[in-house]
Amino acid sequence: MTATSRDGALSFWVKLAYGSGDWSLASFGTLRQVFYAIFLTDVVGLEPRLASFAALIGIIWDAINDPIVGSLSDKVRSRWGRRRPFLLLFTIPFGLSFVALWWAPSFQNQYLLAATVCFTFMLSDTLQTLVSIPFYSLTPEITSDYDERTSLTGYRMFFNLLASLATAVAAPAIVTAALAAGASQQQGYFIVSTLFGGLAVVPFFIIFAVVKERNNTADTAEQQISFVSTLRMSWANVPFRFATGLYMLNWITFDLVALVLPFFLTYWISRGNLLQKAIGLPIGSAVFACLLVTSVIVLPFWVWLARKLGKQKAYIIGMTFWAVVQLLIFSIQPGQITLILILAVMAGISVSTAHVLPDAIFPDVIEWDELRTGRRREGVFYGVKNFVRKMTGALAIFIALQALGWFGYQSPPIGATQFSQPESALQAIRFLIGPLGAILLFSAVGMAWFYPLTREKHARIRLLLEKKRFRNAAVPVD
Repeated sequence: MTATSRDGALSFWVKLAYGSGDWSLASFGTLRQVFYAIFLTDVVGLEPRLASFAALIGIIWDAINDPIVGSLSDKVRSRWGRRRPFLLLFTIPFGLSFVALWWAPSFQNQYLLAATVCFTFMLSDTLQTLVSIPFYSLTPEITSDYDERTSLTGYRMFFNLLASLATAVAAPAIVTAALAAGASQQQGYFIVSTLFGGLAVVPFFIIFAVVKERNNTADTAEQQISFVSTLRMSWANVPFRFATGLYMLNWITFDLVALVLPFFLTYWISRGNLLQKAIGLPIGSAVFACLLVTSVIVLPFWVWLARKLGKQKAYIIGMTFWAVVQLLIFSIQPGQITLILILAVMAGISVSTAHVLPDAIFPDVIEWDELRTGRRREGVFYGVKNFVRKMTGALAIFIALQALGWFGYQSPPIGATQFSQPESALQAIRFLIGPLGAILLFSAVGMAWFYPLTREKHARIRLLLEKKRFRNAAVPVD
């Protein structure tokens, strides 16, 4: 089976196979985005400010090697292409890294705990990089069509949201069930990590077998490129600057809201009842189910709207709506469980936008760079993109845990089912999830407003590239 069936169009099965890769990355990412901060404070027992530095150092280290992996994948030549060998070699280690990330050592020394957390974070995230960068870099190599890329990203984001739904709903339910059965939260997280780590290996092997890379005529850079040179090269791409700024603001908001939400639900909405339920589920599972089920349902709508209005306008509409919802969440009072479920549904409408459109916008900058330089450097740009993605995650967890630490957050005793936080910590949690989230979202809207590549401009770029390739092909070879 080939990646393209006609002039850049993709078959349903290729889209489905490629999209399934986001199940693996999203299950890894969702567990870390949503539950890692509260895992460090409430299960590992790290003081929030110390936990923030442990996570920050780990993410910064691994973020630095993202452009390196991108450049490496650009240079690989094999019978399977440039990207697919990475999926074959590193998929199983990536699955095993799930378990390493969710290990809570029994050390009493806080600094030794922090060092261990930092190391396991670096290890697991490095293995994730070795599959995610080649996987993302396949997007512009599978098809060059503007709308097909949106469609392909829609398939990816379907699996992304499906995995996010499964992990966000299942993780609290499994951990709560383990606690109720007399086991520890650590044992609950071990079950979660083993389950989703095993499931993560399947899609990448399917992609390796089904998806084929196109043969691009553009040359790739052969010389070794330093990290600083990579950043300078990327910065010279003007559309890339806007796409990266939009991507950064988009995901720092999502990460911040996602990781603060378990704290908000447990200590503000539930008044410290760690076993609070809603619609028959742990409250965390119920809220994430409402949010993510809605996101999956409305996903085709955002793909349709992007085709009709363009990616920028659709994104601006979705993010503005989400910002308003975050301000409404700030107004919720303790015990208003029905209201938080309603707002979760409303937020889910726009969360779908945040997942689909930034990734659909990003591949278009590759052609702009190829027109300007004569080279295709997907690995470099996607390496920088993944670097930015991880830095936003690092910044989100650092800001949140630092704020909790400075405002007096306390770790609950082992085995506690009822625990209250100081009023100062509660107000910090509310500000992080409400006003700060809205400010970041409005900033992303501003960045999207000035993004220079419309559908029409991208079509002109593709036309110029086709003419350039035709002229190059017509030049006789001596």
